[in-house]
Amino acid sequence: MSILVTRPSPAGEQLVSRLRTLGQVAWSFPLIEFSPGRELPALADQMNTLQEGDLLFALSQHAVEFAHAQLQQAGSHWPTAPRYFAIGRTTALALHTVSGIDIRYPLDREISEVLLQLPELQTIAGKRALILRGNGGRELLGETLSERGADVTFCECYQRNAKNYDGAEEAMRWHMRGVDTLVVTSGEMLQQLWSLIPLWYRENWLLRCRLLVVSERLANHARELGWQDIRIADNADNDALLRALQ
Repeated sequence: MSILVTRPSPAGEQLVSRLRTLGQVAWSFPLIEFSPGRELPALADQMNTLQEGDLLFALSQHAVEFAHAQLQQAGSHWPTAPRYFAIGRTTALALHTVSGIDIRYPLDREISEVLLQLPELQTIAGKRALILRGNGGRELLGETLSERGADVTFCECYQRNAKNYDGAEEAMRWHMRGVDTLVVTSGEMLQQLWSLIPLWYRENWLLRCRLLVVSERLANHARELGWQDIRIADNADNDALLRALQ
């Protein structure tokens, strides 16, 4: 098995390093990189409006990292009044590390549907909810919180930017190296990878690879694009990906 990990830095390199330590052949091929979000300057003011019992959500550790850097720059702190929620364990740990506050997160799968099942999020009419996220992404969380009566505000803490590659050159490189397993953790990156690789390599190499994804929704997208050998990790963090690859 020769594995191509498309996660952005540093998570992608960290996964490759762990795989190589276990004797696996693995390569890092990050498809996106991150830059500060357009709405970061408003973050401190948005947080100051949150009162006792309001809700603060972090949808990725990148959102936490960029938000924390912005608060430090502004001389502000993480507010203690709202209740804190994260999309999953890794994000919750990052948020707890910078804020010192207890974070609620779903113990099952790291997706909005499971987060929305938490008991604390069932009766929230009249509460403010601030969602820290990147550009784009799914709207399910915000829409559902609004339907339950919360006043929802988003803060785009970071932007995902596609890295530029020569598709034919990269396809030839990974085909020659015998890559037969791909790790892809978002629909955006899956579509980007499919579009990057020229038709001949797509049909004769890319779509013949085993594909490891992190949700049923992503697996369905992959089937639509033409993949057949698809596995779903039980979560989106490197520990879960490593278990699935072993």
